[in-house]
Amino acid sequence: MDSFVTMVEIDRAAQFIKGKIKKLPKVGLVLGSGLGGLADKVEDAVVIPYGEIPEWPESTIQGHVGRLVIGNLFGVTCLVMQGRIHYYEGYTMDRVTFPIRVMQRLGISTVILTNAAGGLNPDFNPGDVMLITDHINIIGMGGMNPLRGPNLSEFGERFPDMSQAYDRSLLTLARNVAKDQSVDLKEGVYICLAGPSFETPADLRYLRLIGGDAVGMSTVPETIIARHGGTRVLAFSGISNKANLDGSTVTTHEEVLEAGRIIVPKLTTVIRGVLELLSD
Repeated sequence: MDSFVTMVEIDRAAQFIKGKIKKLPKVGLVLGSGLGGLADKVEDAVVIPYGEIPEWPESTIQGHVGRLVIGNLFGVTCLVMQGRIHYYEGYTMDRVTFPIRVMQRLGISTVILTNAAGGLNPDFNPGDVMLITDHINIIGMGGMNPLRGPNLSEFGERFPDMSQAYDRSLLTLARNVAKDQSVDLKEGVYICLAGPSFETPADLRYLRLIGGDAVGMSTVPETIIARHGGTRVLAFSGISNKANLDGSTVTTHEEVLEAGRIIVPKLTTVIRGVLELLSD
């Protein structure tokens, strides 16, 4: 019999975090591979390594520092995850999304998710930022949905609607900020795979054919759990490499991290603008 995350475990982690901070965060941010530098902008920060938080899964991936940074970010009290957890690290889906559950118990009403992704859209180049407008949950279609198991009715109903997974008002805010700040913000559909191997050229041609603009190994499970609990979602992909459709190039994690240095300033500009508007 499988074991699943319980409310007792979620609340144990939430209470530990509450004991470390003076002000509850309103927004949660999850920073993907190479994008952790945004956490350096947090003022009056309380830093909590993942390993200190009861029940909290630890990240094992290069480029994911593995700590919470909680404080003032552009006028809003935020909880920033400097590094996330992935299914391919060996965790179950409900463990991968455990941090989102804890955020919900802390009263966070909005999450901003970021990831490093491969560009499927031929118009995308490394260093671009894509606003995620929808997703294709291939990993979930294969049975690995984070809502599998007993429904936690404290958060939401058994069959949550996903027709507007990414909050339309937040999408509009992000578009307006990008326009005002002259950031070339791409838009598109994100596809989530299990990983950790990168895709074959045939994989990539198929993913493009079914409507994907970017592909990665995260974000969608977190989005599902967020929406199940009524949390609004805004999400971005940092395009780290172009799709290797003909097998002529080699994709590496190092280039993913390197692209992050170009992506972070653009992403920071847009997120800053969104948070400033939310603070108003």
